[in-house]
This record gives sequence, C-alpha cells and structure tokens, in this order.
Amino acid sequence: MLTISYIRDCFSEVNEGLKKRGRSYENELKEILSLDSQKRKIQTQLNHLQAESKSNSRWIAQLNKNHEKQKAQELIKKTSDLKQQIQELKNQFQQKQEGLDNLLVHIPNVPHREVPLGKNEDDNIEIFRFQEISNLKQDALPHWDVAKANNLIQFEAGSKIVGSGFPVYVGQMAHLQRALVNFFLDYNTSAGYKEYAVPLVVNEQSAFGTGQLPDKDRQMYYIEKDHMYLIPTSEVPLTNLYQDAYLKESDLPIKMTSYTPCFRREAGTYGADVRGLNRLHQFDKVEIVRIEKPENSASALQKMIEHVKNLLELLELPYRILKLCGKDLGFAASITYDFEVYSVAQKKWLEVSSVSNFEAFQSNRLKLRYRDLEKNRHFLHTLNGSALALPRILACMIESFQTSTAINIPKVIRAYTGFDAIELST
Repeated sequence: MLTISYIRDCFSEVNEGLKKRGRSYENELKEILSLDSQKRKIQTQLNHLQAESKSNSRWIAQLNKNHEKQKAQELIKKTSDLKQQIQELKNQFQQKQEGLDNLLVHIPNVPHREVPLGKNEDDNIEIFRFQEISNLKQDALPHWDVAKANNLIQFEAGSKIVGSGFPVYVGQMAHLQRALVNFFLDYNTSAGYKEYAVPLVVNEQSAFGTGQLPDKDRQMYYIEKDHMYLIPTSEVPLTNLYQDAYLKESDLPIKMTSYTPCFRREAGTYGADVRGLNRLHQFDKVEIVRIEKPENSASALQKMIEHVKNLLELLELPYRILKLCGKDLGFAASITYDFEVYSVAQKKWLEVSSVSNFEAFQSNRLKLRYRDLEKNRHFLHTLNGSALALPRILACMIESFQTSTAINIPKVIRAYTGFDAIELST
C-alpha cells in the first residue's frame, strides 16, 4: 500500500507512474489528498480542544479546593460541552480515516521507472533467451497425450474426485514431481535460503498484507465457516512471518524458501490455456522470498533472477525472460520479470516463474520495519520468486525430452529420481 506521505510529497511522480498501468488514478489520488488534509485539520482541532479540556479539569480541581463551587460548576458545564465537541470530531476523524483506507487499498503499486509502457502481454519485453526454439524437436506429442496414454497423469480421475484442474500424478511421474521439489529446495538452501514448512491457509489480515486482498479476492479459495483462505503461493505465509515486526540491521537480509501446494480458482479462464497442466486449480511450487533494506533490493532482485536462470539451465530447458510492461504488472509489484519455458508440442511459451520486487508496498500493509544504527525507522523491501512452479516444468520436460520409447530425465535430477528415463509403452 502506498503511504500518504509518498502520495503527498511525490504526487506527480505517483500520478504519472500509475498511468503505466493503463488507466489514470488521478481522481482517486486527489481525493486521498483531500481527505488527508481534512483529517489533519480535524486532528489539529482535536488537539486544541483536548488540551483545553485537560486544562479545565485541572482548574476545576483547584476551584473545588478553593470552595469556589459556582465557578467550578460553570467550568464543568463548559468542559462537558467540550467533550461533546471532541467526540463529534473523533467521529468525523474516523469517517475520514475509513474513507482514506478504502481508497488506499485499491491503489496499486507505482511501477518502477524501468517498467516499459504497454497495453497487454504482447508488449512485454524479452531480455534474455536460453536455446533457440528452431533447434528443438519438431514432432513432439503434447504432454497430455503422452501422460494419458502411459498412465502417468490421470486428468479424468482428478475431475471425478474434485473437478477439472486437479490432476492425479501416478507412479514415476509422481516420483519425478517429488524429486523436482527436493532438488529445488536443495538448490535454494545451498544459496542461503532458509527452508520453512508453512500453513496452507491464512487469515484475512495475512492475505491483505501481501496484496492478495482485496485485489485477488475472486481468485482465492475462501473457507467461509472459518474465515480463512487457501494460499495461492507460499509467499503469503512466508512474508507474513514478519507481520508487524521491527527488525535490526543485523537481521538483514532475510532469505526464505518453502514448498507448498498452491490453490487458485483461475476464474474466467477457459479454452486451450487450461488444457493438460497448463493452468491448474491446485499445483505444487517452491518459492523464494527476500526481505531487504531499500538500498539493497535492486541488487537482490538481480541475484534472484540469476538464481532462477541457473536453475532452469540445470534442467536443460529452453526458456526466456520477459520484463513485464505496466499493464501486465501485478497489483503489488513495482517490477516483475517472468520466466517462460517453451512447449515444443504446443509451440508456445509457458510461464514457470515470476520474480518481483514489491519495494515497500507490502511492508506498509504488514507494518514491517527496521531501525538503522541511528534508530531511524524505515519500511523494508520485500521480493519473491518461483523457484520453481512444477506443472508447466513437468509439461515441458515430457515434451522436450521425449523419444519414441521414453522420457529422458535431466542429468541433474537423476540422483533424486533413481532412474534415468520413464519408459513409454505407446
């Protein structure tokens, strides 16, 4: 969430920056400043009346001590009127604050100056590519055909148990998924990320803290009876470990990783994009999260990008990196880089990771701060990335590494699987 002081002090910068998202927030920003100005005027009046009331109380005590009852009663009446005015001002102040809060929670983060302009995902900028797709296998079968024919993934069984978007992994494919999770976690922890096992549900405050609410309310599974949400990513519980926290400089940076199933309703998504493993309601993912001092977050973002690059190159999969344009940027992100792996059978790129810097946007909601050596208080910067999301990695491995008789396993994973290939019967 943007701070009032940031909007007030840098109005033009905020207003122009938000236009990168494809619409103007100028009216909302002006209303925020108007409400803030009114609120501060009310606060000034409150301070004056409260000071007068406090002074009157002292005089009443003195008058009673001096047996000046009539003067004391007159002052008591005046103080009673003051208290009524104070309560009315407090009510007005609360109304202004609620109006401010309602506006602020719907204002997205300001895109970083490096974020390009653009109308949709077609305007995202490719900044890096590993392997040329023209050199890839041209006659690969779609992963859903291979998986179904060889009983590696049961899509129909998942639909019967729950509904579409909940596949069942079988035998060596289930083993391969577990192996990938272990490999990703080992790779992350070897780079200094501490592993956590976190809850798969969060409360409303936690979902609000990382920006899922109110923006992504329709995309989250809600447990109405208990007022909880299934997590869309372990970023939510990991970052909320530091909700309402004051850290010391010596605590930083904080680097965390976690494996969890993730749950997303994917409301409004239809057609070819949801076929096979392309887009699921439940999927496994390993996440990395960093908490950094503001001056270090840009370099931390580059380190996370290199981390995911190296991970994908170890898997020997063709991938590219996109810098997202303002219109395609997530609500809480200041800047995002998407990693996409190429599906040789579908002839399309599939996103497998997003690496984002949220700067102080989440920290303001979380009240996540630190004190520097001079005891000054600052909001910290938060970052997160997928390392990696499993379904589309599996889909591209099935398609890229298939032969007429087997799906070969990347060398780096074989120590985790205990087998070099998954034999195909058809």
